[in-house]
Amino acid sequence: MFAGIDIGGTKCAVVFGEIKDNDVKIADKVKIETPKGEDPYSVLGKLAEIIKNKNRKIDAIGISCGGPLDSNKGVILSPPNLQGWDEVYAVKFFEDMFGVPTFIQNDANACALAEWQFGAARGTKNAVFMTFGTGLGAGLILDGKLYSGTNDNAGEVGHIRLSDYGPVGYGKKGSFEGFCSGNGIAQIGQTLARERWQCGEKAGYCDDIKNIEKITTKDIAEAARNGDETALKVFELCGRKLGMGISVIIDMLNPEVIVIGSVFQRCEDLLRPYMEEVVETEALIHARKVCRVVPAYLTEAIGDYAAIAVAKTGLEKENG
Repeated sequence: MFAGIDIGGTKCAVVFGEIKDNDVKIADKVKIETPKGEDPYSVLGKLAEIIKNKNRKIDAIGISCGGPLDSNKGVILSPPNLQGWDEVYAVKFFEDMFGVPTFIQNDANACALAEWQFGAARGTKNAVFMTFGTGLGAGLILDGKLYSGTNDNAGEVGHIRLSDYGPVGYGKKGSFEGFCSGNGIAQIGQTLARERWQCGEKAGYCDDIKNIEKITTKDIAEAARNGDETALKVFELCGRKLGMGISVIIDMLNPEVIVIGSVFQRCEDLLRPYMEEVVETEALIHARKVCRVVPAYLTEAIGDYAAIAVAKTGLEKENG
């Protein structure tokens, strides 16, 4: 049995999974709120206590955590959503505690492993997983193995600039993340809502200009499905920029499949037509024809499988 640990800015989870014939059965899961301002090793101790209390025989532990981190040294390096987690030796902590092999990957890489082993990218040699959640990152499976780059920074597609101007994401205006993320869609929605108000009209997802900063992707999606013109424009812009970014990935990496999670998985009907229209004209024809773009198969449970996939992959690599 494997134990998977998912460390997030608001919540952490410990998952226990059994793998048979490359299928995973989640045997148990425990979630806790991520304590704010608490010493990171104290938080790791609480997660370790969960594993102890379940009294299960563990073959390996996998950790999924937002980057940056050093997967070779097993160190978490100041993720923006985990204040104070500076040079936290998470792998050593759990190996010393339990005496079993422990492995760590950033969350995008972990999700890529999960979709490759158990989900929509199963059976492929070259696959890309894109998070498309609060932010935008990617995990790369190239020639049948995870590619993380020289220092774990491969796959940071959200930093690609798609325009000189535009919503800010990844510290860069007009970036792929700026246009294609939950935060980015909210920014676009706020901008277009302001335009409507200055023209004496309202967007269907904003009744009061005082609430403009509270607009969410969910609000805009609901308005779009109700036929609101401004909301539909938000998703058209996002979908076209998604097509531009995907075209770059197709041309550079020539993958068999690009799996996209979170917002795309929930709003595929609003994004896909525009995405496909751009990919059809922007991507190289021979590379485009062999690449599928699909929503994540593991849906909202992908985080449960991701850390288990890290444990499984790490142990297989260690055992040759």
